[in-house]
Amino acid sequence: MEERVVLVDENDAEVGTLEKQRAHLEGRLHRALSVFVLNSRGEMLLQRRAPGKYHSGGLWTNTCCSHPRPGEAVDLAARRRLREEMGIDTAVTPLFQFTYRAQVGPGLVEHEYDHVFAGRYDGDPVPSVDEVDAWRWVPVRDLVNEVRDDPGAFTPWFRVVFSHPDWTQRLLAFQDAAR
Repeated sequence: MEERVVLVDENDAEVGTLEKQRAHLEGRLHRALSVFVLNSRGEMLLQRRAPGKYHSGGLWTNTCCSHPRPGEAVDLAARRRLREEMGIDTAVTPLFQFTYRAQVGPGLVEHEYDHVFAGRYDGDPVPSVDEVDAWRWVPVRDLVNEVRDDPGAFTPWFRVVFSHPDWTQRLLAFQDAAR
C-alpha cells in the first residue's frame, strides 16, 4: 500500500496529500510528529534508526518520529507509531510545534511541520527491527551536551529541538513533573 503524507501550509492547514517518498524528493511541507519519552529517573529514551531506513539510517533520534496518515489525528498517530516503532503504549502530551527543512540524503529533503509530544514510561522498549537498530536511556541534561559535542550523530530534526533553549526547557519541565 502506498504511504501518503499530509501536505500543509505554514499554519499547518491541510492542502492535500502526496506519496511519502515523492514529498521528500520534492521537499514539500508536510505534517510530522516527534515523541520524546522520559522516565522517572530523568532520562530520555533514544533510538538509533535502522540502517535500512530510506534516510537518516544509523543516526540517533528521539523515541519515535513519523507522519500521521491522511484523516488521522496527530495525537492518535503519535501513540500508534510509538507502539509500532518501540512497543510502548503510553499517553502523550503535546509540547510545541516547529517547522524545519533539511537535506537528509541524496536528493531527499525533510520539510516538516512537526508536532512534538512527550510521554512517560519506566520500562524497556520492544522496538521493531525494521525501524530501530538500537536504543538507550540518556539523562536529558547530558543529552544537551552530547548533541552539542557530536551533532552529526543525530537526526536533523532532533538537533533542531535541542538547539532551541525554550524547547529544551519544556522537555526538562516535563521530565521534572514526571519525577
